[in-house]
Amino acid sequence: MTTRAIALDRAGVKTQTLAVLTAVIAAVALPQILHIVGAVSGLGTALGQTFLPMYLPIILVGFMAGAFAGAAAGMAAPLLSFTLTGMPTAIMLPILMTELTIIGFAAGMLRSLKLASFGKLILVQLAGKAAYALAILAAVYVFGSETLGTGQILASIQIGLPGFLLQWALVPLILFRVENRKRGEEQEEAR
Repeated sequence: MTTRAIALDRAGVKTQTLAVLTAVIAAVALPQILHIVGAVSGLGTALGQTFLPMYLPIILVGFMAGAFAGAAAGMAAPLLSFTLTGMPTAIMLPILMTELTIIGFAAGMLRSLKLASFGKLILVQLAGKAAYALAILAAVYVFGSETLGTGQILASIQIGLPGFLLQWALVPLILFRVENRKRGEEQEEAR
């Protein structure tokens, strides 16, 4: 491997590390902002469950930095949030870690697929909800959880629908803007 190739690999690792850290910070901070708004408005934690604020940075880091970065951020964000804030609850922590890890990984794996970003996003959301459902089913039927129930699977989709809609609006737009900026920089370098 040439010195230049090694330098590019290191730059890639540095970029991915920065992307993971940024996504984790955003995925911890955004729910707290919504919880503050919820407390002020009297809605409590309902805004977090409704708008799914942790999901957006994890999806974006997967699409922009790859599967490893997406999975790492998806695993780390709920764990750090739990450590710092006690949220998500201890019973939901492994379930959310599983779902967000799969979401980040799926986004990274699909990023170079020749499909519109909206289509990729739908596939990522489906993968995430499948992981969530499997984690709930494992908690109930394998580990015998009496706190969780299978009804939470459908309820999470119904409650989180505004969050899915928000992702549909924001993710394709953000990815479009990032891609256009990258193309503009590449054209400038070519001149």
